[in-house]
Amino acid sequence: MLSLKRRAFLVSLASGYAAAGVPIAFAAQPKITVIKDPNCGCCTAWATHLRETGFDVTLIDNPQINRVKAKLGVPSALASCHTAETDGYVIEGHVPADAIHRLLRDRPKVRGLAVPGMPIGSPGMEVEGTPPETYSVIAFGPGGQFVFARYEGARELPAR
Repeated sequence: MLSLKRRAFLVSLASGYAAAGVPIAFAAQPKITVIKDPNCGCCTAWATHLRETGFDVTLIDNPQINRVKAKLGVPSALASCHTAETDGYVIEGHVPADAIHRLLRDRPKVRGLAVPGMPIGSPGMEVEGTPPETYSVIAFGPGGQFVFARYEGARELPAR
């Protein structure tokens, strides 16, 4: 157990760093492994989005990405251009990082999340001068599929 003096020192130190604008990370960054086709640039852009929102990202190039999807149980109707794994969940396609953070926080009994296809404006699929599409993040697993969240570009839409 921390002594009162040591606790006060640590609180004071953290407050000083925070006041100086220095980010302090007390919790480990969630780790995510992204498996992608070696020739895909949007997958790398999505990985950058994840890094910018607190994920520790490992990128793996694999020309046999469809075999990876099949092995991990991604339904073919939900397929996209890359597949990721984080803390026991599968993430398929351009799922916004805040939806993944929510998945990891709430821990629903699903296999994973997917954004089918490659919607314009989703993280990693931004096209300057083109309005973002509205799309759904689909949760999937043994119990079936349901809409986990809806987005327009990177902005989450209110639940209907």
